[in-house]
Amino acid sequence: MEYRKLGHMDIDVSVITYGSFAIGDTMWGGTEKNEERFLSILNVRKITLMAFCVMISFAADAKHVVGTTAEAFGTRTVEPIVARLTRFEVKQEREQEFRKILTEAVSFAMTLEGNIMVEAYHEVDQPLVLWFLERWVGPEDLEKFSKSNQGRSLEAMRKEALIKPPKTYVLRDLESLTKQQWRAVPRREDKPLTVMLFVDARVGTQQQFKDTYHIAMPKFRGETGVVTYQLSEIEGDGTQFVTYEKFRNPDAFQYHLNFPPVKPVIEYLESNVKHPPFQNGLHNLVEIAPMTRE
Repeated sequence: MEYRKLGHMDIDVSVITYGSFAIGDTMWGGTEKNEERFLSILNVRKITLMAFCVMISFAADAKHVVGTTAEAFGTRTVEPIVARLTRFEVKQEREQEFRKILTEAVSFAMTLEGNIMVEAYHEVDQPLVLWFLERWVGPEDLEKFSKSNQGRSLEAMRKEALIKPPKTYVLRDLESLTKQQWRAVPRREDKPLTVMLFVDARVGTQQQFKDTYHIAMPKFRGETGVVTYQLSEIEGDGTQFVTYEKFRNPDAFQYHLNFPPVKPVIEYLESNVKHPPFQNGLHNLVEIAPMTRE
């Protein structure tokens, strides 16, 4: 936590602060010309400001402040400390065994309070390539899972059943979702389709990419055919990203591709990725677990 001096007073407060200024009308104390009355009101406002600063500083240290007024009033989104995406390439003779262990790991992880989301997939065109998506409230929650029987079984299987070592991407979610939003599921009659798009942006254009998605994201998430939509930055040099897009059915995906707000995103992708075409980063996925439906 970073602290600074509050004005000229000998008080250290968090850089997360509450600011206010004097305004008129009687309910706020008026705008007094009388110096003594004015100083009295000013002292009261100083005390009020100090109290707000102390309260917010305390809340920040307790990890309850997440940065926006809306979050403070109960609509807070979960900002996971641990968000990971792992790719496994499995030996053919161990595929079914690995899938079983992976499914058990997903089922158990979902029961843990510190788990935000966890899912497993295989690729449509490469069924031996599996993906494990997980988000945890904190490192201690991931550690708890790792030390469980299911976590240990998955780790042991990783050492035996893979063609090559797994690749893990550490993520930072942009426009992050709540746990409830992450746990949204398709309806029983749906034929869900999930895609991931890896984006390797040209240096110097990454902020343009984030700004473009910032505008489009609420519209994407508002599509009736969208179950979940997330953009994440991959830990590294700040130029790599991955989208996670779950649709209710293939028709919903096609609708999304023709949805007008997607046009600026496509225009960016067509001219600003390091290794075009951008479709090379597209992965079509089939769900393995948890297979939960409404």
